[in-house]
Amino acid sequence: QVHLVESGGGLVQAGGSLRLSCLASGRTLSIYDMGWFRQAPGKEREFVASIRWSGGITYYADSVKGRFTISRDVAKNTGYLQIYSLKPEDTAVYYCAAGSRVTTTQADYWGQGTQVTVSS
Repeated sequence: QVHLVESGGGLVQAGGSLRLSCLASGRTLSIYDMGWFRQAPGKEREFVASIRWSGGITYYADSVKGRFTISRDVAKNTGYLQIYSLKPEDTAVYYCAAGSRVTTTQADYWGQGTQVTVSS
């Protein structure tokens, strides 16, 4: 079992930046991928980005390319999502996910989410 805890969300003005963190614990050696998803009010959860835990290959949703950067610190068992030039439409609960494979729709383990609210 892998336990994921997100942090770093909050209220930010449009144009600002945030860095979300995801601390993994438990069977962290089983993590092959880590990813981020988000769910805005009234919308379905959507894939944002993922990273191969070993090697660091990254994947992004087209909608966030250029403004979002995913990274990880394997020694700290922590993943990050840096968000630049925040827009009101980025307002959502952001979820960390991890496991043997993170696809655009599925993952083995999920965090509880962290709220990001962008004011205009």
